[in-house]
Amino acid sequence: MEKINGLVLAKMIDLGSKNLAKNAEKINSLNVFPVPDGDTGTNMNLSMSSGAKETAANVVENIGELGKSFSKGLLMGARGNSGVILSQLFRGMTQHIADKSEIDAKEFAAAIQNGVSIAYKAIIKPVEGTILTVAREAAEAGVKAAENTTSIIEVMDAIYLEAQESLKRTPELLPILKEVGVVDSGGQGLVCVYQGFVAALKGEEIEGLDTVETNVVDMKFEDDHDMDFMSPEDIVYGFCTEFTVRLDKDKKEFNEDKFREDMSKFGDSLLVISDSEYVKIHVHTETPGEVFNYGQQYGELIKIKSDNMREQHREVLRKQEAKQASAPKEVKEQAMISISMGAGLSKVLKSMGVDYIVEGGQTMNPSTEDIMKAIKEVNAKNIYIFPNNKNIQLAAKQAAELAEENVFVIESKTAPQGLAAVMVFNSQLSPEENFANMQEVLSTVSTLEVTHAVRDTNIEGVEIKKDQFMGIKDGKIVVSDLSLNTVLEELLEKSLDEDKEIVTLYLGEDSTDEYTDFLEELLENKYPDVEVELIESGQPVYPYIIGVE
Repeated sequence: MEKINGLVLAKMIDLGSKNLAKNAEKINSLNVFPVPDGDTGTNMNLSMSSGAKETAANVVENIGELGKSFSKGLLMGARGNSGVILSQLFRGMTQHIADKSEIDAKEFAAAIQNGVSIAYKAIIKPVEGTILTVAREAAEAGVKAAENTTSIIEVMDAIYLEAQESLKRTPELLPILKEVGVVDSGGQGLVCVYQGFVAALKGEEIEGLDTVETNVVDMKFEDDHDMDFMSPEDIVYGFCTEFTVRLDKDKKEFNEDKFREDMSKFGDSLLVISDSEYVKIHVHTETPGEVFNYGQQYGELIKIKSDNMREQHREVLRKQEAKQASAPKEVKEQAMISISMGAGLSKVLKSMGVDYIVEGGQTMNPSTEDIMKAIKEVNAKNIYIFPNNKNIQLAAKQAAELAEENVFVIESKTAPQGLAAVMVFNSQLSPEENFANMQEVLSTVSTLEVTHAVRDTNIEGVEIKKDQFMGIKDGKIVVSDLSLNTVLEELLEKSLDEDKEIVTLYLGEDSTDEYTDFLEELLENKYPDVEVELIESGQPVYPYIIGVE
């Protein structure tokens, strides 16, 4: 095959997307941070799927025109750093072929290379040992191969094989990967896409492709119950139920096929994923208690959740009615948009003057399209966006570039930083002055986080055991212990000094009165000069987030 057109590229995109989706959850579990928030696979999958969906709806023979559809879908669906980088890789590729009806091997290799150039330009401080490295080295191999062959299949083979080899080398370039013993998750996602491309060119189907090899520890299911086409009463199985079983060899012997068969009797939308230690279950049912009882036959239940979907849907309908009833908004001079995880935190942000809340955070990054929607909704000339998470900053900046409005992205990496920046907003100042003040205040805030470790590892000299509590200061793990009290005490000791004046406690959904009381007493007795504030923020993942100013 010496040339490809839009029809061939459409098949490549389809199989690349399907292979990524097939492996998304396992890619999630490659995240180096031993916190149950791995979302690289989810973000890349949602981003690539958006591109594939747009492509499928606009299949044409002209490869340049098809590429434009692919690029548009990717751009609007991009989520998290990994998704944004993926969108840039293929945006650059499609830009290179925009005026072509078909391309040969050299043009294809050059297009892949152009994608790498665009992606690197999109990142202020590119880090080697990541998806960028895998993309760059694979592209270089493709360009070299194109000098010696006219076969696009051979060029794509060279790209895919080098991507695999480059992925294997990522732990040598990024020490934290080597410490934990994994390859880069974003790079693995790209390899899955390229594997799909090769399969499409060779006329293979996705079912025959190998899957990513990694241990399943704590996989996530994202459920969208926004069912505005039906009534709550039409929902047959009303409780979205999720739980994990830690298998116990002294209890009933686990057989996945038998377990899945039995579990299917309780409802629908069943997902069962297992490894040698854990079983993760998702099911829609009317009897969550019976589901939990069944699971207990095999071991200890952990991470139990059961949401009433009928009530969730009633809330969707109420919001829709309120939105429809609202009158057109007057154009404002300035407005603030904040990303928030947790109803309590959102309430606080609203009370401080934030105009629009975009739901999202560590485990679910909003897309470029989600942020664009918020920009349009606030209806303002000058807009400030507070990402409050490093993985959302790129999507926010991409939305800012696409917006017609004057948009400023405040580079807040945490909720405490975002709140501090919101507090310095002054409607009497110019947008540029406000932006400068907000950016400046970020450096004055330290963020402390406490959560569970999901695997044994050693990071920067801190020995971490599975199920221990970890204390994280400004993104770096500084303490790990089975005792939450010990972690909290040592974390504060490493963070508070005579210059600190304010400590804000953000209580997550897994916080308890016992540990909150301990924190308050500790601060009162050991740091009497510090002003303490409590916010029932309700964030997932982290039982406690502590802002220190």
